[in-house]
Amino acid sequence: MAHDIQFNTDHPEVKVLIRKGHPLPPRSIIKSRSQINGIRAACQLTKQILDQLDDVIKEGMTTDEINTWVHNETLLHGATPAPLHYKGFPKSICTSINHVICHGIPDDTVLKNGDILNVDVTCILNGFYGDSCRMYQIGNVSQKAKQLVDVTKTCLDRAIDVVKPYTPINVIGQAIEACAKPYGYGVVDAFGGHGIGCAFHEEPFIYHVDTKCPEMIMMPGMVFTIEPMINMGTPKEKILSDNWTAVTADGKWSAQWEHTILVTSDGCDVLTG
Repeated sequence: MAHDIQFNTDHPEVKVLIRKGHPLPPRSIIKSRSQINGIRAACQLTKQILDQLDDVIKEGMTTDEINTWVHNETLLHGATPAPLHYKGFPKSICTSINHVICHGIPDDTVLKNGDILNVDVTCILNGFYGDSCRMYQIGNVSQKAKQLVDVTKTCLDRAIDVVKPYTPINVIGQAIEACAKPYGYGVVDAFGGHGIGCAFHEEPFIYHVDTKCPEMIMMPGMVFTIEPMINMGTPKEKILSDNWTAVTADGKWSAQWEHTILVTSDGCDVLTG
């Protein structure tokens, strides 16, 4: 298809990066203006739902009750929850408490005072996807947990700050590691961000660590998530018997924040912001 968003492959920085082995993105993942408009609408619905959860999530409720509320709210706005039945995932959102890194399955677990909770929401609206997650603090959370939540959010913010066209994806992981490492935190490398928009998961894979390898060059029209997972201890994970829930290998707590990002001609736009 013809694209109405063009990028400059003759840009001097691009030529240097190509010589160093950094690949250009395939044209198939460059979004048109109409696609971007659709993705933005889906992203704004996801943001709206996460905003509303500030008043919904309470100590004493179960993660399944949160799932039911999000599911119903998603349908109410003419959208569908992307996680439901995705590769067999049984629920409409992911809920990850304390030592759970990601992909926690909502169930009858009751939220307790002092817990930290990640809720990951992806809406499909008119065929377009909007993906975001954020942390919620239940009751009186320890200073240690608050610091983890706050630093993880700063990791995401710092990563967004370095997103601009004609630079390699490597800068994202570099920014996250530089933010997390002074606190002695582990940056999870088993999972990462991903292209999104016309499907749930597209190219490229977004590393949250510096791979030291030549990653893809960011170009205008690319849409992807950045979603750092930061652990108090080791970055290593274990997958539970449900084949979804990822927990920290040492049992220490983990936090995650996520936005969907559009690369623009001079920087980026946070579509879920």
